[in-house]
Amino acid sequence: MFRILFLFFIVVPIIEIAVIMQVGALLGTWTTVAIVIFTAWLGAKKVREQGLATLASVQTKLAQGEIPSDEIIAGLMLLVAGVLLVTPGFVTDAFGLALLFEPVRQVIANHVKKHFQVKQYHATQVFTQEFSEQDFIDNSYNSNSSNHNGQTIEGDFERKD
Repeated sequence: MFRILFLFFIVVPIIEIAVIMQVGALLGTWTTVAIVIFTAWLGAKKVREQGLATLASVQTKLAQGEIPSDEIIAGLMLLVAGVLLVTPGFVTDAFGLALLFEPVRQVIANHVKKHFQVKQYHATQVFTQEFSEQDFIDNSYNSNSSNHNGQTIEGDFERKD
């Protein structure tokens, strides 16, 4: 984790400063500033458009009773793209613009979905190993419960993580 944070907070800004200095020497200060501002504006506009389309797709899938996993992952990547595009610099703009293209997002989404499917399966296995159906029928986990012939029994719940 330290390496990733070091990369984001130290190495990337140093690279950005070096690239901005090179572009500034080549094109001039005000042209470079104008390009940085223009890419931030254009990126924010594109992220907003694609984000609204993704939100509409999420709402459609939810209305149909489906889980919008692809859309949620795409929405998170659009959020990252927006942050990268608003951050001043050409390197972060390049990564942000890459995330605006559907094929790039699809490759990353496929990788992320594989990771989450493994985690979801593991969590299911842990749950089924800890509790069985008989444990809930016997009410052995609730010391204040008694059999009331199918009536609802009120009680307190405490989550222990």
